[in-house]
Amino acid sequence: MPKKTAPATVAAQPAASSVKKVVLAYSGGLDTSIILKWLQDQYGCEVVTFTADIGQGEEIEPARAKALKMGIKPENIFIEDLREEFVRDFVFPMFRANALYEGEYLLGTSIARPLIAKRLVEIARKTRADAISHGATGKGNDQVRFELGAYALMPGVKVIAPWREWDLLSREKLLAYADQHGIPVDFKKRKGGAPYSMDANLLHISYEGGILEDPNFAPEDNMWRLTVSPEKAPGKPQVVELTYQRGDIVAIDGVKMSPAQVLATLNQIGGKHGIGRLDKVENRYVGMKSRGCYETPGGTIMLAGHRAIESITLDREVLALKDDLMPRYSRMIYNGYWFSPERELLQVLIDKSQETVNGTVRLKLYKGTVMCVGRESATDSLFDPQISTFDDDGGAYNQADAGGFIKLNALRMRIAANARARRAAVAKGAGSGKTGKAGKGGKAAAPAKQDKQAKAAAVPVKAPKSAAPGAAGKTAAQAGAKVKAKAAAQPSAPRTAAAPKAASGKSAKAAKR
Repeated sequence: MPKKTAPATVAAQPAASSVKKVVLAYSGGLDTSIILKWLQDQYGCEVVTFTADIGQGEEIEPARAKALKMGIKPENIFIEDLREEFVRDFVFPMFRANALYEGEYLLGTSIARPLIAKRLVEIARKTRADAISHGATGKGNDQVRFELGAYALMPGVKVIAPWREWDLLSREKLLAYADQHGIPVDFKKRKGGAPYSMDANLLHISYEGGILEDPNFAPEDNMWRLTVSPEKAPGKPQVVELTYQRGDIVAIDGVKMSPAQVLATLNQIGGKHGIGRLDKVENRYVGMKSRGCYETPGGTIMLAGHRAIESITLDREVLALKDDLMPRYSRMIYNGYWFSPERELLQVLIDKSQETVNGTVRLKLYKGTVMCVGRESATDSLFDPQISTFDDDGGAYNQADAGGFIKLNALRMRIAANARARRAAVAKGAGSGKTGKAGKGGKAAAPAKQDKQAKAAAVPVKAPKSAAPGAAGKTAAQAGAKVKAKAAAQPSAPRTAAAPKAASGKSAKAAKR
């Protein structure tokens, strides 16, 4: 029998003894079963287990029997079905924002962590526990998400993260610890288990670690659990109709459903058509890059449908503002700031925008692709066919108005072009060698010629047609008079080789005089 490996925290018993009761996020699997026993041994505290069903597709009741076998009191075992709350209060609000992390990731793991943190804290209060514990490693994002959520809701809670404290950092040490303490280990785990780790909920399944740590390794097709390969998907497309109220899906093909039912149904439909696979290298909040593979069939359909219904119900600038804010909103969720004031502030804005997002969308699903083939809103559509038509609109839109609109929007660019032309003319004059050379009198030539070239190069910005008649001509005449008056007030330029001709039209001889 292998000897028990001494955890790195054995010497820190005085601090550990202050913990009387801890709530553990417990799945019933090998890792959290080892954590449960380790907490009992190292902290000598009472352990409360919390197991959540968020649609991971596994039976959670076996966790109760395992916890009882490890000495947990029946009243300290919490097993809860959180699927409806998960979709209603976390997934749907996130999809109102069209959230994508780094342009691709639908945040399936990230959005589940705030709910688990929330329930850990609520159970800690209910059982008068003074600490919570989780099984996230010290390298990943989940430790940050769990703990930021817990501290936001219960500032004084103590967090125990065994992977940051113990030295059971290899599979061999974990198995030896399990054997010594009578913790059951199934055959697959003992033989190495899956070649990668998985995390599942009703929104997605993620795969990472193991053989996937080589970003150039193409995973085998049998890794994917929710979706068929697009190549093996049906050869006939399927059209699905989604009904929206205030930005959320309330019915599929006319059948009303709860939030969790909506997502489960779309997972089944999308998976059949090979929709929602992603292989991505992303930037973790802790600083490293990580490769993950994701299956999000229902979420992929939801995103396409939501953008389609927003396209006819939201104002252009509202859509643009949402798109500007979306990457930041997505980073908040990815990094664990669901309960932060900035995320909650943005959520109010996003939810306000969804008041008019009502109607139906039809999507065609075919071999891994999602295409919108129809969208309508009987109450909130901003699409006006009479104005948009290329045929005779009966005077609904005056095309002549576009000319002034374009000129006004081009004004700053025309002014900038004139400024560039003046600079280019000055530079050309300087490069020709005519400016700056000494004349017969030993003095530099007057810059009158280069000024004249710059003015000639500049394209005048014409006065609008709506200006008073003759206004443009008067302005030009006034400008010419001012130039002549200024020239008359200045002494004649000294005689040089580059002296310009007199503006009055006199002969060169008279000019020299």
